[in-house]
Amino acid sequence: MTGRETMSSFKLGLSILWPACWTALPIKMAFAMLFMAMGTIHLETKLGITFLMLLMSPVSVFAFFLITLFTGFHFGEGTGLPLLFLVSIPIDMWALGLVARTVFLERLRLEPPDSLGVGLWVRFAFAGALYLPLLWVIEGGATDVARSITKSILDMDMLKGMPVAERIGLEFTAWGSVSLLVLLALTYVGLTILGKLVEGRTASAQPASDTYQELIWRWDMFRVPTDQSLMLTAFTGAGAVMSVLFWMVLPVSTPHPHECCKPPAVTVAPPFDPQKSLAKGEKTFKDAEVKIAALEQKTAEDEKEKQKGGKEKAGVKDGATKNEAKAPQPAAGKPAGSK
Repeated sequence: MTGRETMSSFKLGLSILWPACWTALPIKMAFAMLFMAMGTIHLETKLGITFLMLLMSPVSVFAFFLITLFTGFHFGEGTGLPLLFLVSIPIDMWALGLVARTVFLERLRLEPPDSLGVGLWVRFAFAGALYLPLLWVIEGGATDVARSITKSILDMDMLKGMPVAERIGLEFTAWGSVSLLVLLALTYVGLTILGKLVEGRTASAQPASDTYQELIWRWDMFRVPTDQSLMLTAFTGAGAVMSVLFWMVLPVSTPHPHECCKPPAVTVAPPFDPQKSLAKGEKTFKDAEVKIAALEQKTAEDEKEKQKGGKEKAGVKDGATKNEAKAPQPAAGKPAGSK
């Protein structure tokens, strides 16, 4: 088993911070979802992962407010943001106490001091309040410098003919690698600081006199208490209450169309029926045939009437001509002056 002497400050800080983050995160996310359903938290979409990292860490409760206040960097808006971090304080204390007691017994073989979770949380929170804003400023400055240097290199005459896709990929790779290396170095320094803070509590701790099997039983009981039915009832009741609250407040924040601006009703097209379409087409053809036959019949009747009317007009004209020819003529051979 690894003793305290063989554990570095970085490893000690990582062995406590990392499990504590994942132990407390599910409970924090339940409150975060409840506050978002109530409409008290509105997050920036592109900053969701950054907000999640700050939320899951027990060292960022004060750093979140300092970063927002002094750097002017806003992760979102709403009264639920500060309320969520305040609710996370007792959750982080419990998670740190649970994980730290396990590490003290399993890895260091030391008796956990009283109020270990509260003591570690106070130290971690104040260290995060000082270090995380500094990390934020250093990381942002290093990223800006790396981007400007990369842009200056790519603007050289020998690289101006590079295609756009290759240029973008090279630019992101260049300054992203520098930013990642700086972030890893700062993370290593931060975890080392946390490890030093934990070592301050181990200096006053007494060695554990129990056997290894007794130590295993003790740290198992930290996670699963003796009264398991009470723990199951408490977790089930808390989950039921959170679910009821979530569904009670969710319809309030769900957007509904106003009465004056209701969207037009959309009629769903019926499914295509081939037989019905064929029957309708046949009926249309039959109706067209009937109409065409009626039009042909009407046209024939009109032609007959025109022919009949033309014959009557011709007979009237011939009769008038004959009457004019039969008009009385003066008698031939009579003297001009005779009566």
